[in-house]
Amino acid sequence: MNALARRPLGKTGLEVTALGFGGATIGGFRKAIPEETAGDTVREACKAGLNLFDTSPYYGYGRSEHRCGHVLRDMPRDSYLLSTKVGRCLEPLRPGEPADGLRPGGLQFRPVFDYSYEGAMRSYEQSVARLGVGLVDILLIHDVDAFTHGDEDNARRFFETALEGACRALRELRRCGDVKAIGVGLNDVSWCCRFLDATDIDCVLLAGRYTLLDQSALPDLLPKCVARNVGLIVGGPYNSGILAVGPVKGARYNYTTPTADVIDRVRRVAAICATYGVPMQAAALQFPLRHPAVSTVIAGAATPGEVAANVGFMNFPIPSALWSHLRSEGFIDDGVPGNTGRDR
Repeated sequence: MNALARRPLGKTGLEVTALGFGGATIGGFRKAIPEETAGDTVREACKAGLNLFDTSPYYGYGRSEHRCGHVLRDMPRDSYLLSTKVGRCLEPLRPGEPADGLRPGGLQFRPVFDYSYEGAMRSYEQSVARLGVGLVDILLIHDVDAFTHGDEDNARRFFETALEGACRALRELRRCGDVKAIGVGLNDVSWCCRFLDATDIDCVLLAGRYTLLDQSALPDLLPKCVARNVGLIVGGPYNSGILAVGPVKGARYNYTTPTADVIDRVRRVAAICATYGVPMQAAALQFPLRHPAVSTVIAGAATPGEVAANVGFMNFPIPSALWSHLRSEGFIDDGVPGNTGRDR
């Protein structure tokens, strides 16, 4: 793989580097990241040549957008593509107001779900102001799924509101040229498919569901994306970290503590990769791109060194025998395409 190879994002006319930068980590939810370090991390991604930067109002309750925008607004505008999201508006906490239910590490704002037309427009305007960049290239509807909203009934209500409101707002922004591509950013395959069936979105950002540990997107979503020429951005290639750090104490899998089964699977994947002299992180980053539906993989980073490491992992040569071995051991689904012509 070549981290800087440009690939079309579906029918949008946009071209994205195989590796993009995920802005969730520098939002500070997982750990405090000094302002200077966050800025240097985004600058390293620019210096490395990555051209897709994804953020959201939710990441650090505005902190990620501020930090991405602080660096990107001084870069040549044609050197990067900027993605952010709607679905939550940020309301400032009043002095003394309790922060009940809020994640630590964010700015002093409370996110409020709003998938209406007005809410999406307000969220977009807030994002543009925080970023300090006049044009957002990709605008996504964020987190309309049961994972976020607790159950299917709640998710369905938000979905119906989004179809009538946020989707209309995004189409209008695309038609006016304020954004170049619209889509959804979700963790749930079934809800991605529902949006694809009900709307004319250009792209999907799916987190954690097409990885070495979870290929649940394979049967339905990926074929839909290919058939409709919808660009697929794979987020969460490390499944919240365990494929990056290995089965160590404190590792997370899909935002939670991994089960014994997951830990065992990661150990086995790491052992197979080691047999071929390949870092597990390299296999994790490159695996999604072997499917023709996938345009790019975005990975978060907390330091400039982690950006450089991700670029190195994406460029690491992987023999086809490794993929065959992982398939034979059941870590790669039989439905995953075989040799794509991208092997060493």
